Amino acid sequence: MVKKAILIGINYPGTEGELLGCINDVTRTHKSLVELFGFLEENITELIDTEKSKIQPTGKNIRQAFSDLVESAKSGDFLFVHYSGHGTRLPPETGEDDDTEFDECIVPSDHNYITDDDIREIVDKVPKGCSFTFVSDSCHTGGLIDSAKEQIGESFKKKPKKVFKCPFGLFSSKRVVVKEETSTKAEQRDGTENRTNTRNRFLPLETSINMLKQATGKDDIEVGNIRATLFDVFGDDASPKVKKFIKVILSNLQESIGEGLMLGNIGKLATDFLTEKLNDEDFLKPEIQTQVGSKKEVYAGACNGELGNNGILLSGCQTDQFSADVGSKVKAYGAFTNSIHTILAETKGKISYKDLVLKSRKLLDKQGYPQRPGLYCSDCYVNASFIC
Repeated sequence: MVKKAILIGINYPGTEGELLGCINDVTRTHKSLVELFGFLEENITELIDTEKSKIQPTGKNIRQAFSDLVESAKSGDFLFVHYSGHGTRLPPETGEDDDTEFDECIVPSDHNYITDDDIREIVDKVPKGCSFTFVSDSCHTGGLIDSAKEQIGESFKKKPKKVFKCPFGLFSSKRVVVKEETSTKAEQRDGTENRTNTRNRFLPLETSINMLKQATGKDDIEVGNIRATLFDVFGDDASPKVKKFIKVILSNLQESIGEGLMLGNIGKLATDFLTEKLNDEDFLKPEIQTQVGSKKEVYAGACNGELGNNGILLSGCQTDQFSADVGSKVKAYGAFTNSIHTILAETKGKISYKDLVLKSRKLLDKQGYPQRPGLYCSDCYVNASFIC
């Protein structure tokens, strides 16, 4: 039996979405794993963006760390992942009438997004008899491990999911405007700015696009070509779901061109882009190697199967809420992470998943934070001991 962990902290220094507490979350979580749960130092991998000597939390490195963790696991092992950073939501871009939801994503330091479906595919590979605990202290993470059963939470029990219509398809010459949250500053219930210097761990779409422009050096990014830009910049290292998306879209475009059909609503910039890329073998190589069973697999918010029984998600808030990043630089922390470690210290780590989340909700409410953590897992883990 081996205990292994990946700890990811991303502060995005020097950007308009800069956070302050994510690295501190990693440090505190590392300490708890060693002192309360018996993890060995050599079995804990940290990915943080404030020290060049550390593994950088890029999309490629995070996915590789996930893969290494799962591929080396055996029945009886305990796997643990903690993520502190931004969450964001990508709107649909296929132009299909029934593609109306959002992809929930975590945001790596290079903005090579990792979608909920990407994480679920990794969890699906966890060996039988091996548990996988994922603590996500970021916004819009109530359903990050797609298809996990909601044990504590309101993300899937209340009003229907918000939908988004992108009527112009992938490469529209018209600008699509999406009304969404426009501030990363958190607010208290009474609507006044939190006096403790609090930020949201969520990137509004406009901020997300601006930071993607800064990270990639591309100024022509807008709703309709976000995924195409990610594929163009990161290629084979892009999200598996992004690669599937490109395969479906390019296939449709190639068929349309071959049949001499008009590609309505495609602007000149997109036409030039496609003309160049359709003959670019290096560009197309990752797309050619990608397998897609159905075009619905690439729909935003799509779920490509059922989650295995060994995936456990503790989310910092519901899908329509914000996780708070609190305090000044030296003492900053994630409100959810802080609540977890406060409770673990009181219980010396002896607590069930259910009780931990319920106590965290109660503590955050007492502290004035409106976020409501959630628990998503199969029934067998609800009353099981946290981590191991």
